[in-house]
Amino acid sequence: MRSRREPVRVVIVDDEQLVRMALRLIIDAEPDLTVVAEAADGDAAITAVDEQRPDIVLMDIRMPRRDGLSATRELLSRPAPPRVLMLTTFDSDGLVLGALRAGALGFVLKDTPPTHMLDAVRTVADGTPVLSPAAMTRVIAAATATDSPHTHDSSRQIARAKMTALTQREHETARAIAEGLDNRDIAQRLDIGVATVKAHISSLYAKLDVRNRVQIALLVLTAQP
Repeated sequence: MRSRREPVRVVIVDDEQLVRMALRLIIDAEPDLTVVAEAADGDAAITAVDEQRPDIVLMDIRMPRRDGLSATRELLSRPAPPRVLMLTTFDSDGLVLGALRAGALGFVLKDTPPTHMLDAVRTVADGTPVLSPAAMTRVIAAATATDSPHTHDSSRQIARAKMTALTQREHETARAIAEGLDNRDIAQRLDIGVATVKAHISSLYAKLDVRNRVQIALLVLTAQP
């Protein structure tokens, strides 16, 4: 287990060298963060992760040879994977949606201001998803679009089948998560303690076979009529 005193280890994956250089300069300037490797495509990213065992992977989605979505799926299917934060542009909502379903903890735009980028890396390092209300709006739109593969009957049936295993309180908790509420807000809405909310969320992870709150939200959205 990594000591809290040790810097968070980051791998940067992007096919543009200037983007990688800029991110390295920003991240390496922080005493609690350090870049341990760079990669220009998905295959190189997997090799870098195998060699460096980072805490965080900043993963571009669109890259030559192997893209970030494919690499993310492979990395997150492994035992004890790194946490993945996607690098994207506003024209790739559908791809981001696929990455979030695979288990990525959120996404940031490549032109995000440095302070916000660093906040996102630290947040993901703590295991908390990074998805602003504006970003969640875009993901919801992508998830519910009529031409989205995630709105097909088979996807909706699978999501609904998983939801039937939940208790009423778990249903209510899942819906609140999909609305973007944090644990304290959920506790206030349901008139229960925060510890009880955390217990419900742990149960949701197990019953729905998901890794994080974003995946819970996406499953709830997919199950809707």
